[in-house]
Amino acid sequence: MTVNSIMRCDVVTVSPDAALIDIRERLQEGGNHMLVVEEGALRGVISDRDVLKAISPFLDAYSEKHHDMEALSRSASEIMQGDPITVAPNTSIEEASQTLLDNRASSLPVVDEGDLLGIVTGKDMLEYYVSEEV
Repeated sequence: MTVNSIMRCDVVTVSPDAALIDIRERLQEGGNHMLVVEEGALRGVISDRDVLKAISPFLDAYSEKHHDMEALSRSASEIMQGDPITVAPNTSIEEASQTLLDNRASSLPVVDEGDLLGIVTGKDMLEYYVSEEV
């Protein structure tokens, strides 16, 4: 089996200059990963963990300060994981799983000749392996 059979094509993308406040809202609507795309080219990946690290823990709290709110104006290019590791759609699920493990990543954008086709996550791979066991 290949990545093409389990990847998700409904990828959430954002431009490098998108503000953290907008990124946070889009991730709250669903999904754990967002791909940063500029002029059709993949530039980076933002996970829900990247957003959590970038947001002040004092937001919406009594102790909130002005600089806590300023953090929400940071751009996608400031918090993304740049130069993402990608896989081709014909990559085996086993190879992609090993790539995730070797690089301690949680997702792999699926790219074919520079075109972004989708994304495969560790969760997608777990679901595949569990369904194979049944």
